[in-house]
Amino acid sequence: MYKRILLKLSGEALAGEDKVGIDEEVLKGTCASIKQIHDLGIQVAIVVGGGNFWRGKYGQHMERNSADYMGMLATMMNSIALQDTLKQDGIEVSVQSALDMHAIADTYTHRETMKALESGKVVIFACGTGNPFFSTDTCAALRAAQIEAEIILVAKTVDGIYSADPNKDPNAIKYDHISYKKILEDNLTVMDLTAITLCKDNNIPLKVFAMKDSENIIKAVNGEDVGTLVDAE
Repeated sequence: MYKRILLKLSGEALAGEDKVGIDEEVLKGTCASIKQIHDLGIQVAIVVGGGNFWRGKYGQHMERNSADYMGMLATMMNSIALQDTLKQDGIEVSVQSALDMHAIADTYTHRETMKALESGKVVIFACGTGNPFFSTDTCAALRAAQIEAEIILVAKTVDGIYSADPNKDPNAIKYDHISYKKILEDNLTVMDLTAITLCKDNNIPLKVFAMKDSENIIKAVNGEDVGTLVDAE
């Protein structure tokens, strides 16, 4: 269905039931699904969070810049894990970091990203935007706009977008289809509002689904009825 997609992976979801670190089976299952997409000839870029190791909010007694830089380093740890597993599956990978880390990753440039994608490599964007006060959600929306991705697939710990937190409100209603405008008006927390605004302004649809079943990534690419679709309608 698509020529180029951006996959936004939840760091917390990579931890599986342990809630911290990386669950090997979750990692392998996720990479197997990415390989299936790649083998269809779809260009794949990935942004992964770092919540399985560190989130900026954990450093509530720290200076915000320091806490956010620690979060960026957590995303690099997940990026290296994804790179290693994908390479074992025979896929060429380019990890591009918003922070200079020459020993383990290339420094992000748009030109090198496009060259890598068009040569068939999976590109993993590490360290967010490289700036404190911006989340990996915002990074995903920004990079998707820069590479002209046709859709952002958002793999999270929940199976879609709800009218309230389904873990706290048993009466929360799950949406199959929702507009950017509705998310912004109701302040729904599927992604941060800066990211939603970027997607709205650049008309980039989102598909939000649970990462627990790695097959959901394939289903989302194939247009099957999974999760929640977000667009301008």
